[in-house]
Amino acid sequence: MTSTETLRGVAVPVRVRVWQSIARLPFTAALLGATLVAGVLTGGLWSPLHRTAVWPWLAPGLPAFAEGHWWTIVTGAFVIAAPGGLALALAALVPIGLLEWSCGWRRTAFYFSVAQACGVLTSAATLWLLTFTPWQWGHLHAAALVGGFSAGSLGCLAAMIGRLSSPWRTRAWLVLLSALFLLLLFWGTAGDIARTGAVLSVLCIDRSLHINRSTLREQRLIAFVALVSLGAIELVVLLVPTSGPFGPTETQSGSLPDILSDIVIILVVSHGLRLGRRWAWLATVALALFNLAGAALLLVLIANLGWGPVQELIEGAPSLSLATATLWLVLLVYMVAVRRAFHAHRRPRLGLHPTPRVDEVKETIRSHGGGAISWMTTWEDNAYARTRTGLVAYQRRAGVALALGDPLGPAAGRPESVREFIADAEHAGLVPCFFSATDETRAALPAGWRSLVIADDSIVDITDLEFRGKGWNSVRTTLNRAAREEVTFRLTHLTQETWGIQTQVRQISEMWAGDRGLPEMGFTLGTLVEAEDPEVRLALAVSRDGDVEGFLSWMPVYAGDGLIHGWTLDLMRRREGGFGPVVEFLIARSALAFRDEGIEWISLSGAPLARDYQPEEGMIADLSARLSHALEPTYGFRSLRRFKDKFHPRYETMYLLYRDESDIGRIAAALTRAFLPHATLRQFAGAGMGLLRGGRTAAPLG
Repeated sequence: MTSTETLRGVAVPVRVRVWQSIARLPFTAALLGATLVAGVLTGGLWSPLHRTAVWPWLAPGLPAFAEGHWWTIVTGAFVIAAPGGLALALAALVPIGLLEWSCGWRRTAFYFSVAQACGVLTSAATLWLLTFTPWQWGHLHAAALVGGFSAGSLGCLAAMIGRLSSPWRTRAWLVLLSALFLLLLFWGTAGDIARTGAVLSVLCIDRSLHINRSTLREQRLIAFVALVSLGAIELVVLLVPTSGPFGPTETQSGSLPDILSDIVIILVVSHGLRLGRRWAWLATVALALFNLAGAALLLVLIANLGWGPVQELIEGAPSLSLATATLWLVLLVYMVAVRRAFHAHRRPRLGLHPTPRVDEVKETIRSHGGGAISWMTTWEDNAYARTRTGLVAYQRRAGVALALGDPLGPAAGRPESVREFIADAEHAGLVPCFFSATDETRAALPAGWRSLVIADDSIVDITDLEFRGKGWNSVRTTLNRAAREEVTFRLTHLTQETWGIQTQVRQISEMWAGDRGLPEMGFTLGTLVEAEDPEVRLALAVSRDGDVEGFLSWMPVYAGDGLIHGWTLDLMRRREGGFGPVVEFLIARSALAFRDEGIEWISLSGAPLARDYQPEEGMIADLSARLSHALEPTYGFRSLRRFKDKFHPRYETMYLLYRDESDIGRIAAALTRAFLPHATLRQFAGAGMGLLRGGRTAAPLG
């Protein structure tokens, strides 16, 4: 009795889910049901239907229409030529179901019907016209009948592509059209004509392919993919026989060095196209002209000698040469149309010359102000792009122009600096992105750009700071304990301290860095080199015995009138075995000291990789979350975030800004190198093994 009730308890939800799916996908379910019923009635589910007398009465094609069987436009969608066709029919239902799930059954039925009918009629009309020519391929396939609904299925897939956002819509269209034309040129059948016609009919309805509106980066990407595809095609046809409109080809015999040399040439040139190099454009045009010249010579020989003698002369290569020449012609036309996209130099320098120096960058920040991390742009590894309205600090890593923070310069000109930096980076063959940017930069981005929240800058307003009330109990306890233990505080500059204090500071920093499998991080995390800047303040905690218990470094934040209105926390270090809550003590005393100087606020910085991402935030958010969990034992980003919450900050969002998800891999590599510019492969491997063992190094905070 119990088992029966259990089975019923499982079966009822399953039936409910099945009926819910059918209710949500009535057109797809009806199409599947009609196909199964037709397969049972005709016997196509268990025997080859195309070998029976029923097939010409149900399947569409030029012979059926010549006999007046116009109903086959409808019946042909439900018949299965052979038992194996059922698996293909089930696979063809996937795009239909996806379109119906997102658009409803009416729109799906419309696209399916139009694509199926246009595909069948296009195939028949094309083959009918070819019967008036001496083209043997057309005569061979004119007698073919095409069953199934693959044309309608691809029409639904094309409709789904038309709903994608840019630039994925253009990319998906090019992939689909390329695949269809490649099949048609090298393995062309009546069914390939029908499927191509179906997709083109949907494209004519939607008009969702706009190559002329693509960016420089997209134009280069299309050229890169096209050239790589041509190389892959030539490799495939060397190994697989084809039979397309230009005739059959056999597997070609060739020496391995020749094949490898061709592959290497295409890879080198295609890489240059991706980077926008002028020499790569010239090489591609030369390759296209060479192939077209060879095809033209073949056509002249065929016109004078005939196909047979020429085919015997060059052992079956005319078919391959003429088919690939068609693709080279398309590529040549495209390369000429987008020639302006290929002017990048090998080592581009962004912006106008002369390149600004650090002193000019600092003066720009003093004169026009900046954000909490603007002073980081003065650090050593940064380069600068001069725009018409300001400056952009960036690092070139892994083919990415990684801009740091917001542009510098007059506030009114920063949006123009954003757009100009993006254009210059793409013209130089680099992937532009902004790291730790604010809402101001995000609002200036071109349409279609993506943003990901990477951190929340912790801002503490200190104008009326008193550390009173229950919420400040922890901070008051730390201050009282420091007073009892005679730990003193002073706000100074590192270079102004004695040799003994500087030595202790360096020892503490080296011990902190040495306990980790990876070196000190960079980019938005400074070191003692940056702390030696005369404009950076150093907060010191010194014991009664004269030992340095810990220290902080503070970077200035200018308001635009040459005056400092905030300070940003950078370095935090403490001596092992010393005064436990020394970092909390130093932040509290620094805040009080800055308050007395008339400073409005301090920034405790935004700990990178410390945010809790939601599942719907996308792939790059998931990658960031995984990286955060992996690096937490080494760098303690999340514990650092919890520590900063003790000072009751308000938060300002910081973003990673990027064009689209296809840049994720390169941006991830660029960020890795920017944060860890001196890490070796051995250090990465050692840190990874340490994480796998579950080990934990010394935490950055007490």
